[in-house]
Amino acid sequence: MGAEYDPSVIATFGLYEDEALLSFLTEKGTELAKVSHRPNLDYHFRILDSPVVNAFAVPGGYIYFTRGILGQFNSEAELVGVLGHELGHVTARHSASQQSKQQLGQIVLISGLAISPEFRYFGDFAMQGMQLLFLKFSRDNENESDRLGVEYSSKIGYDAHKMADFFKVLEDMQLADNQGGVPTFLSTHPNPGDRYQAVHRQADTWQDSLKYGEWKVNQDPYLQRIDGLVYGEDPRQGFVESNVFYHPGLKFKFPFPQNWKLVNTPLQVQIAPEDGKALILLSLSSKKDNDQAIEEDIKRMNLQVIDRNSININGLPAVSINSKLIPQEQNDSAQDTIRVQSSYIKYADNVYVFHGVTFNSMYAQYAASFSNTMMNFDILKDPVRLNKQPNRIRIKQVNRTTTVQEALQGYGIKGDAIKKVALLNNLDPSESIQKGTLIKIISE
Repeated sequence: MGAEYDPSVIATFGLYEDEALLSFLTEKGTELAKVSHRPNLDYHFRILDSPVVNAFAVPGGYIYFTRGILGQFNSEAELVGVLGHELGHVTARHSASQQSKQQLGQIVLISGLAISPEFRYFGDFAMQGMQLLFLKFSRDNENESDRLGVEYSSKIGYDAHKMADFFKVLEDMQLADNQGGVPTFLSTHPNPGDRYQAVHRQADTWQDSLKYGEWKVNQDPYLQRIDGLVYGEDPRQGFVESNVFYHPGLKFKFPFPQNWKLVNTPLQVQIAPEDGKALILLSLSSKKDNDQAIEEDIKRMNLQVIDRNSININGLPAVSINSKLIPQEQNDSAQDTIRVQSSYIKYADNVYVFHGVTFNSMYAQYAASFSNTMMNFDILKDPVRLNKQPNRIRIKQVNRTTTVQEALQGYGIKGDAIKKVALLNNLDPSESIQKGTLIKIISE
């Protein structure tokens, strides 16, 4: 099952390319696996290119950490504790159990856009079989995984108290249930109650039992490993300025309607107004030719073409299609007919596909918005936007004993960002920080 899900997870988020960091994650995961209750399982570890703070496992030993959660850790002990927790879900077969009961959080439109339910079919189509599973475990499952995480991390010599500290940080961050529609750690791993105190008690018990003497935390080595880690959204994969979406990597841009929400994922761009009565999707076709892409879509989406025109969009060969969705059920009412305005644009080696979707009765209201977005797709040439760089975590050494706030201000961190960056370091702005301490800041 894990082998089946893995390509979909990777396609949805993309992999974060950092061989050294992946090697370290795999090394620690393998070390934990050897002391786990399923040491002979073939485990696979992945770093996903997402700013969302989450880690999750799917059946069969596939374990995923986002770069967002890796940036939030402040020591090897924190990472190893959470890694042990995820291994616990696997070894206790929580994922397989949840799946067999069909208690699955399936996300078709991962953006979480508030759109009419009738349009979700198009998200499903555009993301072609992407059945991303975020299993929301029970509190009993979480308690068991916490216990196993403490056991496994303690057995390889790490201070499991740090896992409790990290869970406390997540609570202090007041994470929303999702970021960009993708669940965060606390929404997929509900707090089982007295987690903080329970993990500390369990850590004490294992440390008293094992009597290793010293327990690894390894804060500085971990911080040095994540120096340069991309933080937040990566503009190289697309960003918005003044209602224009720019994609430096693929070198294109297009405008979208005012007051519409845009969510960018590796598989598609999703745009919708607040009332959810329309939807614009942009994705790449699997075909390399406009006509082939159109033929494939008509068949798979069950579309009835109303008109079709070969056009030119800013020097790029394109085809415009106006169609409607053929009802799947005989009792579908005429007023619920879904209209689709599409553009297929050949650019470089790709076919870019726009679908503007709304109800037939509202098509006149949204047709101009669809056309304005599609007809203004263009090649991105502006060097400033082509070269826009992401924010990254930078590790600095405090040059004098002072407060956290003053130290951060010395590195140009100002205003509300001070509290945010202090929390990223699991520190309070008012507390003292010693000369020589390594600290995270955020900069390009």
